[in-house]
Amino acid sequence: MPILLRHTGDIPESGWDDWFAVAACVSGLPGGKQTAGALAQAYDAILPEWWRLAAVLGQEPSAILSHACTAGGNVSDLGLMLAWSRLVGCWAGGSDSILCLCDDPWMFRHLSALPGVQAGKPPPLAGPEFRLKVRGWLARVRVAVRMMWSAWRGRRASRAVPRGIRTMLVYGHPASRPDGFDAYFGDLASTIPGLGRILHVDCPPVRAAKLGVALHGWGSVAAALTLVFRRWRPRVSGSLSWLVRRAAALEGATGTPAMIAWQIHCQQRFLAAVRPALVAWPWENHAWERALVRAARIVGTATLGYQHATIGTLETNYAVHSLPDGPAALPDCIACAGPAGRDRLLAWGIPAERLWLGGAWRFPTISPLPWNADGPVFLPLPAQAEVARQMLAAARMAVEQGWRFLVREHPLAPVGFRPAPGLGLSPGPLAQAGPLHAVVFAGSSVGLEAVLSGLPVIRFLPMGVLANDVLPQGTEMPVATITDLSNRLAEVSGPSAAMASTVFAPIDVDAWRRHIGGTP
Repeated sequence: MPILLRHTGDIPESGWDDWFAVAACVSGLPGGKQTAGALAQAYDAILPEWWRLAAVLGQEPSAILSHACTAGGNVSDLGLMLAWSRLVGCWAGGSDSILCLCDDPWMFRHLSALPGVQAGKPPPLAGPEFRLKVRGWLARVRVAVRMMWSAWRGRRASRAVPRGIRTMLVYGHPASRPDGFDAYFGDLASTIPGLGRILHVDCPPVRAAKLGVALHGWGSVAAALTLVFRRWRPRVSGSLSWLVRRAAALEGATGTPAMIAWQIHCQQRFLAAVRPALVAWPWENHAWERALVRAARIVGTATLGYQHATIGTLETNYAVHSLPDGPAALPDCIACAGPAGRDRLLAWGIPAERLWLGGAWRFPTISPLPWNADGPVFLPLPAQAEVARQMLAAARMAVEQGWRFLVREHPLAPVGFRPAPGLGLSPGPLAQAGPLHAVVFAGSSVGLEAVLSGLPVIRFLPMGVLANDVLPQGTEMPVATITDLSNRLAEVSGPSAAMASTVFAPIDVDAWRRHIGGTP
């Protein structure tokens, strides 16, 4: 058999020509099959399958609480597991005997059923399932208590909101200000008088009170108690049942389903009580947003989604294909930040008549940054800890070849980086790093910032996992893995051409006025 499926506690001493690990990095074995590029290609290949699966699963009532049913690769790893399944299936048809190491109990059982796979004893399942269930109950209890308090605290402010308003529904971003400036919509509220601001349930009540009115205020204290029981409960059958069961177990082990349920509950009561003329929000086509659109149509509220940032290759939740009811769950119109976002939405099935170029409220014009052939390499670490560790490992290998790096940890997800010879700490963000040889990125918007500023950019492909690529569709960039980063850096010959106009468009104030209207 070409594929020998084992877990790391059951590794055969011989009988295989090559090996790889599914969704993990394994030490102690020499070499290993390079999976980074193949895994990224496999993910692209399985997208239609994931979209179809999400649309089928989305027909079940509890699917609205699931990230997996939106087919978003940056919020669910079901697509990653489908990519691994495709990769293992392809290699199982080869002539070499390959050892596949997999410690994930659900994934192991799924792979063992593939043709050409010879499986050993699977890892235990009952223990992991029990621990995840207990963790999920505790997380939902915590969410329920917090939301009960938030609903009670916000009810007075909600009563003062007039009927028929036009409003932004936004997250409580740290950059938003009480004077009306919003991190997502900029100065839109001052440009269009009468436009209000309602805060998403992710925003704590204290912060929401400073910025506008908390959506919590329309929530029922009694309904908050039921959040303990809210989670995705898919009916499991078919060849992908182990992967669906895995996704449900992982999502059910967090408070996320309860938070989605609370958002949906609060926004439905808000729509019923206020009947706003229009709701605009930073649109990403997540589960709660689909519910918002459906509920808004019932009460006659117009909906405007703002494609407010870049759309990465893993943010496939934007596509229309995972919607059980198709375009019916899309906003009435969608303002795009620029041509690149519009083109990707068109490619993913969004009707052209719903799209218009609104421009980029969030992103100022980026100035060119200096290039130096002998300068250091800027290494911005992403929020994904595993990807960050692999980038540091690749940099250490490149340091041995004479390269120098300036490392900047993710501000919300540091990995404990300590400077070493050849690996210095950046004095600040990209614009403060000084003349650079190149920027190596993975799953970070700094890569886009570097492209827009004209610096050479190399995209890092991690092993075993996927990192979101936020560069515009069709952008040709060199890629590097943990073993060949030094070679890619040596191929850099000079700065690249800035391409800001293809990503972000100027603000079209007249278009915003037409679509939002004036004071009701």
